[in-house]
Amino acid sequence: MKIFLNTDFALHSGAGEMHQGELVPCFENPARLENIISAFQSHQLEPLLSPADFGMQPILAVHDHDYIKFLQTIHAEWVADGRKGDVVPYIWPVPGLKRSAHQNLNAKVGYYAFSSDSPIMQGTWQAAYSGAQTALSAVDAVLNQGDQAAFSLSRPPGHHAHKANYGGYCFLNNAAICAQFGLDNGCKKVAILDVDFHHGNGTQDIFYQRSDVLHVSIHGDPKSNFPYYLGDADEIGEGEGRGYNLNLPLADGTDMQQWSLAFQQSADKINAFAADLLIVPLGVDTFEDDPISSFKITTADYLAMGKLIASLKLPCVFVMEGGYDVGPIGQNVINVLQGFEQNI
Repeated sequence: MKIFLNTDFALHSGAGEMHQGELVPCFENPARLENIISAFQSHQLEPLLSPADFGMQPILAVHDHDYIKFLQTIHAEWVADGRKGDVVPYIWPVPGLKRSAHQNLNAKVGYYAFSSDSPIMQGTWQAAYSGAQTALSAVDAVLNQGDQAAFSLSRPPGHHAHKANYGGYCFLNNAAICAQFGLDNGCKKVAILDVDFHHGNGTQDIFYQRSDVLHVSIHGDPKSNFPYYLGDADEIGEGEGRGYNLNLPLADGTDMQQWSLAFQQSADKINAFAADLLIVPLGVDTFEDDPISSFKITTADYLAMGKLIASLKLPCVFVMEGGYDVGPIGQNVINVLQGFEQNI
């Protein structure tokens, strides 16, 4: 399995985030990838490959042009206005307020952000852009170079990013960009199986009215977990997309046996869909000791998870998402990938 590394991942490193009413160090930080890289090297896994540059077109095939311009320029505008620190929103155009792309910086940030946990700094755009190129390099390896599977090792993550909104640590939706790239390069149908603890609200929203992408998400119940406002089982798609979105919200404390039952439901849906390509937003924040999640998946369980994903027998692109217990994150990721390779 080819492994592509976003070499710009450390350019995005926020000063802090709001969590449960406190300003705390960012859970999503460069140490996450540093530990995964170290684990890969100690296990003498495949060389970590630098990504190619596919340019802006695949990104703009998914994301709104004005939103992308905002991501590219907002930090420079922030600094030019005499502001210090990271770009962080504090007001949002909720129902009852006029929603418009305001020129005031505070209003502009609130217009595009949906949460306050995703600070923007000087290097954020470059890190996110390179992350998208890393994901595109992985899907290109599978589609055009004969690989059965590939892994995009990158941060910041992506599955919470909407067409024109950021939040949940995410700025560009790498899984959605991969799926659209697949459709634009010969695939008739693409399945997305999101195994991150948190629901992939951005990915769901992007494809919610489409039938060429099946979005399946196994995640913590949004009644008690981020992103709260999407991820319920009754969200099945709209219009042409009706029946092409499957949410499998699970209770706090879910273990591997319970997770596997949900996987079987997802497998039935994916098999019936008959996709040409599988995209797996891979979050290991399902781990039992993750600081912002509540499942009880163990390090050993991730081998089984990888084998289950391989049982779908589809060309597969893994895209790195969450996982915030930094110590074991590397071994958890390795186990998923090795379990997958043992069963293909």
